[in-house]
Formats: sequence, structure tokens, C-alpha cells
Amino acid sequence: MPSWVLSATVFSPLAGAVLVALLPRRDGLLRTVAILTTLLPLALAGWLFWQAPLGEAGFWLTERGLWVPAVGIGYHLGVDGISLPLVALTAFLFPVALVGTWDAVRTRVKEYLVLLLLLETAVLGTFLALDLLLFYVFWEAVLVPMYFLIGLWGSERRAYAALKFFLFTMAGSVLMLLAIAGLYLATGTLDFLRLLGAELPAQGWLFAAFAVAFAIKVPLFPLHTWLPDAHTEAPTAGSVILAGLLLKMGTYGLVRFCLTLFPEVARAAAPLFMALGVVGILYGAAVAYTQPDVKRLVAYSSVSHLGFVVLGTFVLNPQGLAGALLQMVNHGISTGALFLLVGVLYERAHTRDMDAFGGVARVMPTFAALSLFVVFSSAALPGTNGFVGEFLVLLGAFRKDPRWAALAAGGVILSAVYLLWMVQRVYFGPVRPEVRTFAPLRPHEGAALVALVLAVLWIGLYPRPWLARSEAAVQSLVQRVASVAEAASPGWGGRP
Repeated sequence: MPSWVLSATVFSPLAGAVLVALLPRRDGLLRTVAILTTLLPLALAGWLFWQAPLGEAGFWLTERGLWVPAVGIGYHLGVDGISLPLVALTAFLFPVALVGTWDAVRTRVKEYLVLLLLLETAVLGTFLALDLLLFYVFWEAVLVPMYFLIGLWGSERRAYAALKFFLFTMAGSVLMLLAIAGLYLATGTLDFLRLLGAELPAQGWLFAAFAVAFAIKVPLFPLHTWLPDAHTEAPTAGSVILAGLLLKMGTYGLVRFCLTLFPEVARAAAPLFMALGVVGILYGAAVAYTQPDVKRLVAYSSVSHLGFVVLGTFVLNPQGLAGALLQMVNHGISTGALFLLVGVLYERAHTRDMDAFGGVARVMPTFAALSLFVVFSSAALPGTNGFVGEFLVLLGAFRKDPRWAALAAGGVILSAVYLLWMVQRVYFGPVRPEVRTFAPLRPHEGAALVALVLAVLWIGLYPRPWLARSEAAVQSLVQRVASVAEAASPGWGGRP
């Protein structure tokens, strides 16, 4: 299998961004070229997904090149069972977001599309980079396009939200850079595979620096306060990408770096992270219920659902970690779809206040039917993707200690409460006069939502292709943590 596929996957959106920048300002042409560009990484990611060897734990495809050889820094990409699902999710969500919001942005369309394509390259590079400095470059490259997407095409408080997003992310990035510098000074390398076998000093401090940086990006309670503002003010496509992919950079970092490089410290810190995950599950769900703004409700639901990912990651058993990885994909699909739904409503009503809606199902029945599939997925109804991921996380938590599972299960109940409450107010009840004027679902909006609903049903009814490609990597990581870490202490932290 040619290794150049990885570079082609990462940099094809960058090539598309250059092409869009050079084309004349004809909005239809620019949008078409941007969408066609995103189909190339989608095809390559799909090929990688189906060619992945089952039962192989390591990086089954890597690419190396010279970058700064004088100091031992190289261009190193690789894919395994942990990164592959997120690469596939990234390649899927970008064309869906562009199609679903075909004409939502009508000013400075060229700059908007260029920034989205640059953002795709940065996200793909983050999930595939195996040199820590290269990872950091891609990680930071994500910040700039998203800052401008929020700041230039966002809602009324976009400047405040963009600045808050920038400052929080930059604070975490500084800590990560210090940790990367510490690793280099101690080992003389930043190659991830070489670091796996190296003696790492001051592991507690290094783990803490990485963990805080990733926790801000998740975002993990109580570092979540930037998220509702960024989600609420971002344009629809920006919200889809922010929720579906950028938040997964944090959870991916916890698995890839914190657990893998510092397994002993991760084992010791697991009770703290499980507690913060459970608090995030319950807090996010409770606050979502109080939101009058439907987009802000979806934003707080992300805090709750990503708490399941953190909990599953740190129960440190195969069921929990497999559920966490799958739930990263599930959340990207389901919450991305929820933000598309909000975007459809906002295009027609120019408000996100739930009190402004009512009876949408009678005026837009097809849209309402697709919406219910998405809501059921987010509420983890059996037969949808959300059920599979959350069930595995709860199973892993129950094996760790039933009390963790009992607390987290409260979040499942609360999610059904706030989601069905939202559905009742927006889609049912008397038809408001303003709602009667709503235009029917447009073909591009319907195409994007149908694609997401099909993904919901595929993973919900047949999750094996996704779980099988991560199984060996999950087993290997759990065994690594168990083999080098001290036995877990008894009590509330759980049994080993």
C-alpha cells in the first residue's frame, strides 16, 4: 500500500484551497470546486478504512520524510486503529457541512471556502502526525481558520466568542509546547514511536501539561466555558466542524499521548478524570435543559456527551475505551447533524429562540422526520449509533465500578429529557404564524441530512466495521497501561 496516500489525504484540501483562491469570484463555481476538493480525501479515507488490516495493533501504514534532520525532527505520518475512525469522520463531515450549508454564507465566499479547506488539512494532519512537533504545527494551524470563521461570519457576539476561543486554546497550546520541549530535551527525539520505548523523566508534570491542553479542547468541565459561546456564534458549517471534529482533537490527544506515553500517571489520575467526566455528563445535560436558545442547548449537550468519551477513556478497560473511540465518531455525526438542523431553522426564522417556533412538523414534515432520527441518535435510542457507543462506555464503567455507571446513566435520562423537550416546543404544538411561511427543505439540505441519518443507522445497526478496526489497538493500549502501571487502589477508584 503506497505511503503517499497519507500525504495526499492531508494536503489535497490545501491544494483545493490554493485553487479556490486563484479562481474568479463566481460563488457557484467556488462552492462546486470546494465540495469536489473534499471528495478526494473522502475517497482516500474510505480506501484506507476498507484496506485496514483487522487484528493489527500498530501503525499499519506510515510515511517518513526529512524536515529538520539536524535536530532529529522529521515529517512522520501514520495511521492505526485509533486514528483511522477519526480520519474517516473528518473526510465525511467536511463535504456534508459544505453541501448542507451551500448558500448559507453569501459574503466573502472565496475567503470562507479557503479557510474551511485549510481547516480540513490541519485537522487531518493532527490525527495522522507521529512527530510531536509536526502534531503541534497541525494543532496550532487549526486555530487560525476557526478564529476567522467565527470572527468574520459569526453572529452578533462573534468577536467576543472568537477571542475567547483563541485565548483558551492558546493557553492549552503553550502548556503543550512546554511539554514537547521537555520531552525533546530529555530524550533527543520527538518521534512518537521512539518515545514509546524511552525513559521519560518528570512524567507527572508532562502528563499534566498535555492533559490540561487536551482537556481545554474537549472541553472537560470546568474548562468548558469557551464552548457555548463559540458554538452559538459560529456559522453553521463552523459549528458542525467545531463540534464534530475539533473537540475530538482533545479526546484523541488524551488517548494517543496521555494514555500511551504516560500510562502509569494516567492510571493514577484515572479516578479524577472519571469524576470530571461524570460531572460533565450531568452538568452539561442539566444546563442544556435550561437553555431557551436551541443552538446553545446543542452546545451544552456536547459537554455532556463528551463526558462519556472521557469516562470511557479512563476506565482503562477494552469495553470503555472501545466505546469512547466509537462515541467520538458518533458524537461527530449526531451533533454535527443537530447543528445542521439548527442552521436550517435559522435560515428560515432568523432566530434560535425556541419560543419563536412551534408546529414545524406540520409545515416541514420531511425535515421533522429526519430531525427525529438525529434526536433519537443523540438520546442513544437502541438502533442508533449513540446507543452502541454509550452502552459500551457504561459497560466499561460498570466493570470498573458500578457506581460510575449508575451516575453516568443519569446523563442518558437527562439527555432524553432536554432533547424531547426541545422537540416538543419546536416541532409540535400549534403552528405559529411565522412558521407557516417556512420554505420546504431544499435539496442540498436534505442530501446532507440524509447522509448523516444513513451514518447514524449504519453504525447503530451494524457497528462491527468500526469496532473491528479499533479492537487490536484498543487491546494493545489497555495491556500497555496494565503492564507498566501500578495496581489500582481499592475503593471508589474501582478495582483493576
